[in-house]
Amino acid sequence: MDIAALQFLVAESEPVQRELLSGLLRSAGAQHVHTAPDGHAALRVLDGAGTNIAGIDIIVLDLSLTGMDGLELIRRLGEDKCRSGVIVVGAQSGDILFSVETMALAYGVDLLGAVAKPVSAQRLQSLVANYARPAGSAAAPAAPAFTFAEVGKGLQAREFDPFFQPKIELETGQVKGLEMFARWRHPVHGMLGPSAFVPVLEEAGRIDFLDWSMIEKSVAACRTLHDQGIPISFSVNVDPGTLSHPQFIAQIGACLERHRILPGYITFEITESSVLQTDPHFLERLLRLRMMGFGLAIDDYGTGRSNLQLLASIPFSELKIDRSFVDGASKKRAIGTVLKSCLGLARSLDRMSCAVGVETKQDWDFLQGLGCTYAQGYYIASPMPVDEFPKWLVEWRQFF
Repeated sequence: MDIAALQFLVAESEPVQRELLSGLLRSAGAQHVHTAPDGHAALRVLDGAGTNIAGIDIIVLDLSLTGMDGLELIRRLGEDKCRSGVIVVGAQSGDILFSVETMALAYGVDLLGAVAKPVSAQRLQSLVANYARPAGSAAAPAAPAFTFAEVGKGLQAREFDPFFQPKIELETGQVKGLEMFARWRHPVHGMLGPSAFVPVLEEAGRIDFLDWSMIEKSVAACRTLHDQGIPISFSVNVDPGTLSHPQFIAQIGACLERHRILPGYITFEITESSVLQTDPHFLERLLRLRMMGFGLAIDDYGTGRSNLQLLASIPFSELKIDRSFVDGASKKRAIGTVLKSCLGLARSLDRMSCAVGVETKQDWDFLQGLGCTYAQGYYIASPMPVDEFPKWLVEWRQFF
């Protein structure tokens, strides 16, 4: 993005430092640099009080602001859902600045990075380059609300279909699997994602209706591709309540027998929060599935509060790292550090790792450099119906 088109706000209490930071921005090509001597003045500028500023794109703020310090200002920005990118500067040590980055991200601030004083022009420009202007703020149309009866009717009418997103081995570029995502082909509202129907089923305690529909259709899709000479593996998200049902082992065995698929081609994905339990019956079920040859992946890793000893005892074969620790990890040190820790845990437990939500080539290259096993996300492909996958696979193989 052209730096000359951006609106900057420098919040710095020391006049000399304020002018220095403003000068660095101007020397880099910025033409719209506004200043504030304290946190309260910064909020007034952001609110547009007494100004003709259309909107601040990037805030450069010092931690030691007078009146309202930088920490409070960051909190206020998060609470106000400020959409500006934020660059933090300070005379504090590296570990303090790292913690500030972590705090800002936790508050939901679009943190571009933190830099210790004295600030160099090169470092400041590199952080400005991390900024991407948010998409238009027009409110999205409200999603339709459905009753349990309406969702159940859709399931009975077989309006729900699995879509599949490829999973790529980063080292080789080879397609190593497909993850299933449920979609509702609603006759009136068109294609709907899980947010339209999963909460309704969960509230009614019948998420198993969806799980079994998607398991059956996913295994059938697996058979379809195998018959076309594409012996690929499939991952299916399953609720722990479905896995815990006394008949689950018998039913999944019968399903695979009907479609002539071996257990090694199917991986069940369960969320990190669902495995944070010490129920021996649940652990026995997971062990039994692994001993039968099924894969087991922990999904959304990093979003729960894992007991590492308990996590190590679970017989999972793959650790799927949540997209919140993938998107922007190459640019934001705090996120990148968490990502490296997750990958290190997977390696130490001798498990495969899969980064979810890879959106850019920069994400891809960064993950390759860290030694992540697999990646999936919109940079690679959007979820697609199974009949579109063979054509996509041919095109991907030409690319690699």
